[in-house]
Amino acid sequence: MKGKLSRSQRRKGADQEMMNELCQEIKNYFDRGQQKFFGTIHIVNGLITNSEFTDAIKMGQYFRIVGSILNDGVYCYNNDLTLIDEDFKGAIWLMAVPRDVITLSEDIEKWLADNEKALQSPYQSESFGGYSYTKATGKSGALSWQDVFAHRLNHYRRARI
Repeated sequence: MKGKLSRSQRRKGADQEMMNELCQEIKNYFDRGQQKFFGTIHIVNGLITNSEFTDAIKMGQYFRIVGSILNDGVYCYNNDLTLIDEDFKGAIWLMAVPRDVITLSEDIEKWLADNEKALQSPYQSESFGGYSYTKATGKSGALSWQDVFAHRLNHYRRARI
């Protein structure tokens, strides 16, 4: 891989999973005329070996793999990137994810971590003694990150085609 990431550019696997889920939710993979690579893609020792891709991608840039059996999804090109080895016919799309969306993804991750126990609780409300608790709810029952961040997600949401 080219270069080293600064501390602020380093992103963990969980963040990539959230970015993938976020892009699916808003139906937006931030294609702003970025390069797309079609054909046989080779992943060896966890890395994409196609030189056209490695020459074009920048450290910290997100990309999407399409058509893979083992690696479909959104990833961040960084020193921690490890894919599952395979050869497949498909595509890799470079993405131009705005900094605001990366921050939104980080905020969602933080909200999920802060609210993990409440999200896993089977109770909507409980009361005993002088204590009473009611869990906030969204459109489909329990409050989800999609409900909490809807106003920020809507700015980037694409209409279904």
